[in-house]
Amino acid sequence: MKVIIQIPCFNEEKSLPITLKELPRQLEGVDEVEWLIINDGSQDRTIEVAIENDVDYVISHINNLGLAQAFLSGMTACIHFGADIIVNTDADNQYCAKDIQKLIDPIINAKAEYVIGTRPVKDTEHWSPIKKKLQLLGSWVVRKASQSNVADAPSGFRAITRSSAMRLHVFNRYTYTIETIIQAGHLKIPILNVPIRTNKEMRPSRLISGIPSYLKRSFSTIFRSFMTYDPMRFFLIPAVALLGITIVLGIRYLYFFSIGEGIGHVQSLILALAIFVFSTALFIVGFLADLIAVNRQILEGVDYRLRKLESNQVEKSSEYPAVFNRAYLVYFRDGMKSPHPS
Repeated sequence: MKVIIQIPCFNEEKSLPITLKELPRQLEGVDEVEWLIINDGSQDRTIEVAIENDVDYVISHINNLGLAQAFLSGMTACIHFGADIIVNTDADNQYCAKDIQKLIDPIINAKAEYVIGTRPVKDTEHWSPIKKKLQLLGSWVVRKASQSNVADAPSGFRAITRSSAMRLHVFNRYTYTIETIIQAGHLKIPILNVPIRTNKEMRPSRLISGIPSYLKRSFSTIFRSFMTYDPMRFFLIPAVALLGITIVLGIRYLYFFSIGEGIGHVQSLILALAIFVFSTALFIVGFLADLIAVNRQILEGVDYRLRKLESNQVEKSSEYPAVFNRAYLVYFRDGMKSPHPS
């Protein structure tokens, strides 16, 4: 069994050596442990520092594409390099590397396919009270949207099996954390939380430039993912609510009509009809969206089988496949390098 630990990086020459120093080269129940760096358009010595610290692979984006795309490129690379388990961690040494064993144990013991490290949010000193409350609230919303039991949705410290990684997709450029959980929940991928430790903060988060911006982007991701993966429920809830308002307004009008005051309350009837039309439109849109979602699920199944077939062919071939998502290979630990793309 092979584990590949991937680290998305953007200008991490100072923190990366500290992070790599803590990473394990041996894990219980695992035959091989390798490290992979995803260089997301860094302008400093991130690549050189990674190579100096004996990483096994470095893949690179020419431009900065964002954390979500870096994560996706890393997952694609790990699959093609033969990983049975993919572990994702941050380059700023936020997570305690000794807890990687705790992440992979449930997978090795066949108790889960997607394991997320739960940080001690309430005991994290450098987090403000409002950030802690927002994190707990956001995780609650993600649990409802994904129908899972995830305790720390924004945590980037996670392990995932090879087969589950092939089934996940990332569509936004901001972060993969929320979207992949919602996908996994609706794909019925077994998810498990494990408590993990964190280290002292080395630098402020680059993902959260400000609370308003973070809330806006996170809400947009949850909203879009919920609409994509559970469209019937997404449209059915407001449709039923509007239908309830229509019924109340209709009963109100009928009451006044029965006592001979219907003419004076005809506005209620007009409003009820307008809301009823809007509610019906939502029902229709939800039905069509659900049909589209069925087609998407079929296409995802075809994509999974193609990726699995492609991966098996790559393992039998000595040539490096040019299949990474907007990324190119920079370095193999054994000395092989690929040319810069033309």
